[in-house]
Amino acid sequence: MTLAQVKRIIITLVGFTVLIIGIVLIVFPGPAFIVIPIGLAILATEYIWAKKLFEGIKRILKKQEKPSAKG
Repeated sequence: MTLAQVKRIIITLVGFTVLIIGIVLIVFPGPAFIVIPIGLAILATEYIWAKKLFEGIKRILKKQEKPSAKG
């Protein structure tokens, strides 16, 4: 097993662990809306599907930050 393969396995395990903890925090009290994107960001360093999902979440959050012109 090469060093790159070991790195990918470690990143996958850590990323999915953080993501699963975030999903559990949806049901239990906790900062799920912070933990889930962190897990996706970790996975996005190795997986394109996670990067696309993470970018989508960032776009949604940026839309919510902008003040509404209605007023």
